[in-house]
Amino acid sequence: MNSSIEFSRKIAMAYSAVCKPLCQELNLPQTAFDILMFLGNNPAYKTASDIVEIRYIKANLVSIHVERLVQNGYLIRLPVKGDRRKTELLCTDKAQSVIDRGKRLQNDFFEKLFYNTDDEMRRIFLATMNKIEENLDAILKEAK
Repeated sequence: MNSSIEFSRKIAMAYSAVCKPLCQELNLPQTAFDILMFLGNNPAYKTASDIVEIRYIKANLVSIHVERLVQNGYLIRLPVKGDRRKTELLCTDKAQSVIDRGKRLQNDFFEKLFYNTDDEMRRIFLATMNKIEENLDAILKEAK
């Protein structure tokens, strides 16, 4: 199973390499870009704790990068009704243009991942990944 560790590491490294020119152009660290893309791709998640929990980015890094994104006009904070300790993170118009470019970059990346595969191979791969995700959910539910 070492190949699975190597596989996920290579995907992360390749994705970072593909993102690097855009991050440099925008003067955004990869983690800040990842936070914007997470918020842009997952509108149901809106808090720093969501980013920590779902994306597994350390809380102190999320805090630092969110603060920078707020200062640079990419995010605004709004208090969560009923819980004055929490704030929602909302993407600004400035962030939306970055997110749009990031989504195109992500789509191109996934197309490159599936280069030299046909529709059937993609279908089987995605169906297998969905089944594995269901199995992971079941394992995590049992572990609670």
